Amino acid sequence: MPRCYTQIPPACPAGFVYNNEVSRRVQNNRENVVHPKNAYLPSRNSSRGGYRGAKSFAGVELTVLCGRMIYGALAVMIGFANMSRTDPKSKQFSRNSTRAVRIGSIAIGGGHSIMVQSMCATKTTNVEATAAQVNQLAAAGAGLVRIAVDTPRDCEALAEIRARTEANLSVDLQENYRLAATVAPLVDKIRYNPGHLFHHQRQKPWQDKVRFIADVAAEHDCAIRVGVNCGSVDPAKQEMYADDDPLRPMLESAGEHCELLDRIGFTRYCVSLKDSDPRAVIEVNRRFAGRRPDVPLHLGVTEAGMPPEGIIKTRFALEELIRRGIGDTIRVSLTLPAGQKHEEIEAGRQILADVAAGRFHDSKQPQQPRLNIISCPSCSRVENEVFVELAAQVREATRYAAEKPVTIAVMGCRVNGPGETDDADLGLWCGPNFVNLKRRGEPLGAFSYEEILPRLKEELDALIARM
Repeated sequence: MPRCYTQIPPACPAGFVYNNEVSRRVQNNRENVVHPKNAYLPSRNSSRGGYRGAKSFAGVELTVLCGRMIYGALAVMIGFANMSRTDPKSKQFSRNSTRAVRIGSIAIGGGHSIMVQSMCATKTTNVEATAAQVNQLAAAGAGLVRIAVDTPRDCEALAEIRARTEANLSVDLQENYRLAATVAPLVDKIRYNPGHLFHHQRQKPWQDKVRFIADVAAEHDCAIRVGVNCGSVDPAKQEMYADDDPLRPMLESAGEHCELLDRIGFTRYCVSLKDSDPRAVIEVNRRFAGRRPDVPLHLGVTEAGMPPEGIIKTRFALEELIRRGIGDTIRVSLTLPAGQKHEEIEAGRQILADVAAGRFHDSKQPQQPRLNIISCPSCSRVENEVFVELAAQVREATRYAAEKPVTIAVMGCRVNGPGETDDADLGLWCGPNFVNLKRRGEPLGAFSYEEILPRLKEELDALIARM
């Protein structure tokens, strides 16, 4: 039977975790304690400074340990106070009894509070900027910060970043699963996408690749996230099922990866199933939780877009799932400039606070115009930093079509862009010096950043004329 909580605990500040009975401090916020994966790094005690006090990166001073201790102490007192009384506005929610999964100094599932996380938007090879952003996100309340790693140079940079932060780190692997061996000593969690495993060493069975990742994770004390995404589902699974149930391939892919991990004895994992349609996010996670109520779920709407629309979409999905007792960690994926990524944490914390207080949107559909613009949350893979500005320009240039049932996708890189623009009426995915344009999956050509908006409007007008 699922456990019953009088109130979902508030989003916890970085380094603090609550369960249904007690609030406790975790190891990385005690004075004179460093992240265990920093212990062996020679640069930890270098001239850049240690980790027992104020840190300065890129001219931004973050008094990380002291600040978090004060902030956390207040949160603990508030947490105890909330547990000792029932807020008349709060509701009772039965959360799924998922197993606990430790990720560095925190844990999800097993009665721990719902943790908010985010991902860096800086170039991973820009060590100074990325380390500063990791610490900014952690100070804002992120329990976990994800960093993209695609190349050996990224791995070298990650070692430097690890030496500059006490935050819990997750690495995002896409095509080259073998990089797991290099990054695992530096991070607390490895995220891989089942749909991207086939890209590298195509002759090798995916099961062998997952065993490799799991062995590396076990050796280096890492958790795993099996991250299934609507735009990059395993091609073999897509071929097996009819188009009338687009969620089935996602479910089956996640299910078989869970079964393999269980079979080889690695159970320290969670799963995410993400779509750009919040209704699909609700349905696919509901179905998965029905099959595997023991597996912790990472919730989010992929390519939610720019605020405020992106927050509205995410809120719609997360409110419904959390009310059903589903979800152990969340991310609000917003298209934002790198310097504003902390707004993802603020939005996630607000959603959790509203759910805890029983404040919900009454509508059964997300309140947004019929014109649906989806855009990815910029990360280090974005091939031109103009991408974020372009997404905003697309929104402004197409406002005249706000009541038209058209979906426009704006993607920032080649990793997810080609696949995740296929289902849109009009799709743009950005290269270094050009933007690829597609109409309902059909390539229309590559255009310069100066040419793309007029051409997009031509195609949009043509679609509208045919309605």
